[in-house]
Amino acid sequence: MGNGRVVLVGRGQPVPSDFYGPILVCTRNDDLEAVLESTPASRWNDLVFFQNGMLDPWLQSKGLNDANQVLAYFAISKLGEPPIDGKTDTDPEGLTAAFGKWASAVAARLHSGGLSCKVLEKEAFQKQMLEKLIWISAFMLVGARHPGATVGVVEKDYRFEVASLITELASAAAAEKGIKFDDGMEERLCAYARAVAHFPTAVKEFKWRNGWFYSLTEKALAEGKPDPCPLHTEWLKELKIV
Repeated sequence: MGNGRVVLVGRGQPVPSDFYGPILVCTRNDDLEAVLESTPASRWNDLVFFQNGMLDPWLQSKGLNDANQVLAYFAISKLGEPPIDGKTDTDPEGLTAAFGKWASAVAARLHSGGLSCKVLEKEAFQKQMLEKLIWISAFMLVGARHPGATVGVVEKDYRFEVASLITELASAAAAEKGIKFDDGMEERLCAYARAVAHFPTAVKEFKWRNGWFYSLTEKALAEGKPDPCPLHTEWLKELKIV
């Protein structure tokens, strides 16, 4: 997908300062601090974050309120296999999206590799980011309740459970962020699950995914208010995650 002018920076290596262009950050969320430490501060605005999950609090703490981000709705089953694009029966044009000053450049790079990617403004990107957060939090948690279940099995055999959780998490996210999601979220998220049906389920990177919703629970309870995510909390406790 490159044009021959690509520098690959490995784990623990410094990001060079003597070139121009986007810096694609494709690491685990817990490695983001190390990425910043190895990147000259003058290049922070060139970082493009590909991570899943709720990055907003971390980005804001670093002064990166308008950071470049990509919602990567594609999956690779194993090393060397071609990626499966996030095109679904509800979104045949693809779900992958980019935001920020390097969004168009990143979209062009993905297009050159045969993958879809649309460029969104901040508000539209924020909504889609939250939908993906809801997808990964809901499908991974329901799947964890049924050992061995892939996201495809969750969508097919445990649809009521995952639909109930999607509705609950969407309501909590909308209230917290003061937004209104487009109609049809459940079907969009289930359609994506069908597109990557082989994907395994597990509750990972809790701080960045389900942990954000649990933080809404903790905040509400501390203020003497009802839990906005009671089903989510119940299942986290059932699995001894909290």
